[in-house]
Amino acid sequence: MATRWGLCGAGKISHDFSVAIKTLPPGDHRIAVIASRSIDRAKDFAQKHCIPKAYGSYEELANNPKIDIVYLGMLHTEHWRVGMLFLKAGKNVLCEKPFAMNSRKVKDLVATAKKNHVFLMVAIWSRCFPVYAEVRRLLAEEAVGDVKLVKAYFGSPRLKVPRSEQKELGGGALPESIQATGVLLDSGVDESVVVTMKFSRKRMALCAFSIAARLPNDAVIAGTKGPLKYVLGPMHCPTKLVVNDKETEYPLPEPCLPLNFTNSAGLRYEAGEVRQRLLKGLKESKQMPLADSVLLSEIMAEIRKQVGVVFNQDSQ
Repeated sequence: MATRWGLCGAGKISHDFSVAIKTLPPGDHRIAVIASRSIDRAKDFAQKHCIPKAYGSYEELANNPKIDIVYLGMLHTEHWRVGMLFLKAGKNVLCEKPFAMNSRKVKDLVATAKKNHVFLMVAIWSRCFPVYAEVRRLLAEEAVGDVKLVKAYFGSPRLKVPRSEQKELGGGALPESIQATGVLLDSGVDESVVVTMKFSRKRMALCAFSIAARLPNDAVIAGTKGPLKYVLGPMHCPTKLVVNDKETEYPLPEPCLPLNFTNSAGLRYEAGEVRQRLLKGLKESKQMPLADSVLLSEIMAEIRKQVGVVFNQDSQ
């Protein structure tokens, strides 16, 4: 039986998610409902994507008993409030990143999901890409020896995108120890940040983020046997991996409609991960477990604290 999806939010990422779903077998996935705060937007989205039902409120979707899981694709400042609505209604939830505006609200979502015995996952789609499955396999085999350094860059010019530069919309670039330094926009969000992290067994990570400059957007994993692995850009949604100078491609299927974001046909992988967990009756993802979500939110909170970024939601 197909996994029946309800989409919450009729914006660009929901469009791409809907297109990505269509690259999967129709017997496995079906988008049954689209909900938006505007019934006109919902109807337009439904017509464009051949979705049988459209709602003009999130509450209607929360009350629909024939939905297996809800995908939250609205602005992330709303993730906590709307996520709590669906979790309390007993709905399984796949929530776009970030989960919430701070770690306290992330923990609220996790606790509510566990209390109501429902599935919850933040859509860190990178975890579900075949490239990273291969990276995990090679690391398990100690193909690089002892990992000593991970280096990753993620940056593109987005200063004219409101949700990137406005603090009210949650903008910004965003172990054993974390050291972060960065520069802020006049709005109070981080424009560019460099982070170094130290882990056990003398392992290090170096990360650079920017919404002002285009960075290489690749990643390197270096160990005692040499810099064996290069995840070629864009490393957050990769289709190429270099191992011992040999490049392997993991091509994405052609989408049926134009997409808004790079490689977002790859959203199919997280949808597939969700289906596999639901079929097994599990309440969290193997690739993106809830403990990792909480840890990630705490790391981000420490980075924001060190560079001086404070969201309005932090005092709520």
